[in-house]
Amino acid sequence: MSVHTATLSDFLIVGISHWYADLDVRERFSLSNDAQQHLLREADALGLGGIMVLSTCNRTELFARSDRAEILAGLLVKYSRGTRSEFEKFGFTKRGEDAVQHFFRVSVGLDAQILGDLQIIKQVKTAYDRAVDHNMLDGVMHRCVQSVFRAHKRSRSETSLGSGAATTAYAAVQAARHELGTLRDKRVVLIGTGKIGKVTCMNLINSGVGNVTLLNRNAIKAERLAERFDVDVAPIQDMPDHLSDADLVIVATGASEPILKVEHLQRVRSQGATQPLVLMDLSVPRNIEPEAGNLPGVRLINMDMLNDRLDETYKERESNIPLVEQIISEEINDFKRWLNEQRVVPTIRALTARLEDIRSAEMDKFTRRHGDDEARHAEQLTRRIVNKILAYSIDHLKEQHEHDDHVARVVQDMFKIELEK
Repeated sequence: MSVHTATLSDFLIVGISHWYADLDVRERFSLSNDAQQHLLREADALGLGGIMVLSTCNRTELFARSDRAEILAGLLVKYSRGTRSEFEKFGFTKRGEDAVQHFFRVSVGLDAQILGDLQIIKQVKTAYDRAVDHNMLDGVMHRCVQSVFRAHKRSRSETSLGSGAATTAYAAVQAARHELGTLRDKRVVLIGTGKIGKVTCMNLINSGVGNVTLLNRNAIKAERLAERFDVDVAPIQDMPDHLSDADLVIVATGASEPILKVEHLQRVRSQGATQPLVLMDLSVPRNIEPEAGNLPGVRLINMDMLNDRLDETYKERESNIPLVEQIISEEINDFKRWLNEQRVVPTIRALTARLEDIRSAEMDKFTRRHGDDEARHAEQLTRRIVNKILAYSIDHLKEQHEHDDHVARVVQDMFKIELEK
């Protein structure tokens, strides 16, 4: 599809999200970094022009400028552990303006499990950068994403949608408080020091937790974070030892399968640990075996059980939804205007070239008759005249393009312009 003929009807999204699928399904459709790269490479080989892959805890979505929904759905199934029948049951497809609006809503945090989620725009930027690295975005997709970034920025500067701490990590700490009461005297084990792990650690410290132990496969990363927040650090191999006296264990790693298993907990409980234990799994795919929640005295909280209703700023953020919807509408309309203007770009370029050809031919004649000195003055004069004619013509073409292409055709006929097909 040419940039000059692009419309909103060209856009498409296929995906799985927390609105339609529970955690069991979402984790099967999650895409690792390697899987995302392989998917983009095959999409390129199949001739799919613009495509982004957004894979987070609550959704896996392919946003594209394409009409090939079946192929996109097939790629999602191929590179995940989901099945086609599961996608047919739990997945969704949105086309045209619905797809574009959905992408905007997701990016600003209106479609998130945590309203106004502060992390989602970072995940969109990661998806954008990965698509750029694979040369998978054309000019239209670039422009669309820039409009999305502008909508997000406005949603934060013009409304209170970003008030409070609208993140999964904050919701996790709030849920822990709900389960355990005050966290100040609790012993917390945090496994994983990636993006969610870092934010979770910060929220724990801000909540007054004084006893936090970090565990991570990468000892250097764990030590760096531990030094930043003045908490303890231990090797991941020592995990069983730290479970015995923990009140709260939070796991947020990028592992593709559970790292905290029932057998670890059974061993600890059999050795005499009796205090209630809250487990929080902030990972998709899950990092704690689901069966762990069946053990006596153990409460397991996963991503589907988190929400931001406990946050005192929720109602304030909720009241800003209409304002954010208006911002999205304005930015989409601006994007539509830009798309419409692209229809007359070939005519503008051809008209510019034709007028320059006419001017150059006349200047050649003038120079032969009157010499170079006179021609230098005439050169500036003729350029100014042509530029003014072009300015009026371009303004008129852009003003009329939304109604029909009649004016563009008149200009093409008048100046004998033939556009490349």
